[in-house]
Amino acid sequence: MTEPSGTGAPDAPAEQPRRGVALYDMMNKIPGGLMLIPLVLGSIIGTFAPDALKIGSFTTALFQGSALPLIGLLIFATGMQVTLRTSGPVLATTGVVLLTKSIIPATLVIVLGMVVGIDGILGVSILAMLVAVDNSNGGLWLAFTGRYGDKRDRGAYIASALNDGPFFSMLFLGASGLAAIPGWALLAAVIPFILGMIVGNLDHKWTEIMKPTPSIVIPFFAFALGTGINLQTVVTGGLSGLVLGAIVAPITGFFVYLGYKYLLRRGRRAGIGFAAGTTAGNAIATPAIVAAADPTFQPFVGTATAQVAACVLVTAVVAPMLAAWMLKREGGLLTEEEIARLDEMELGVSEPKL
Repeated sequence: MTEPSGTGAPDAPAEQPRRGVALYDMMNKIPGGLMLIPLVLGSIIGTFAPDALKIGSFTTALFQGSALPLIGLLIFATGMQVTLRTSGPVLATTGVVLLTKSIIPATLVIVLGMVVGIDGILGVSILAMLVAVDNSNGGLWLAFTGRYGDKRDRGAYIASALNDGPFFSMLFLGASGLAAIPGWALLAAVIPFILGMIVGNLDHKWTEIMKPTPSIVIPFFAFALGTGINLQTVVTGGLSGLVLGAIVAPITGFFVYLGYKYLLRRGRRAGIGFAAGTTAGNAIATPAIVAAADPTFQPFVGTATAQVAACVLVTAVVAPMLAAWMLKREGGLLTEEEIARLDEMELGVSEPKL
């Protein structure tokens, strides 16, 4: 029974939440699903009904022509999450992750490109390789370090904010001469990020307001990108993308592991570095952005997009498994007190306590 409200009439029963299909939750169960699923749906439309979304007005604008504007908004919102009030240890960890996950792997890919050309090797273009290695999945990093790391590791999410988006790929391709990317295109790629940083640091409330932006815009620009992809290309590129992901996760994760072990001297916790061996979901959009700046890469966009999409999925599964395995192997899953005691025992500083 409901309690009387004091006005002589019984209160109406509380409204129950509406039940429906948990589409969002189902999409999130798949690593990168928020982007991968709309991308595949868009490619189905683009393959079997390419003219269906060309009816004009808001339909065409949202579902076919929205990719670049929405990606720009996402980059702006990402910049807003980067605060200048960051402690020294966090900045040091961030710098090491950027160096070992983005700069070193990207440099190696560029050197390979100078030898074999932009066509790449074994059906994987230099564009796809570069986009797969020069960024990282910040959401997965936060989830993993939230369980196994500390505030230094969680704070290094800034690295994912900085390497997210097309800037690193365009910078390396342009600086190496592999792409004719004008300076204004590089500047245009980074301006939304810089403006986001400025606004976010001036007004923290805006930062909080913009936090949900990825969940809102990613499905829409992923679908719009998908409409330009032929499914035959997805199948062909996706298979090689699986192999690409299986290579990217251990190799780039190993670089970060070495950075954790020898630069940051994190000892038994160095295995956390393998969790950075991922490809960000936002990277799926980068091939199209690079091709917009240099049409030379346009023939590679479809295959590269599919390969990167597969790479997102594979690395999201493999990287945390590798990190957990290495932490267990090196004793990094113990508490700080247990690790300190074990280190003392191995150095012969103290006797084991019964």
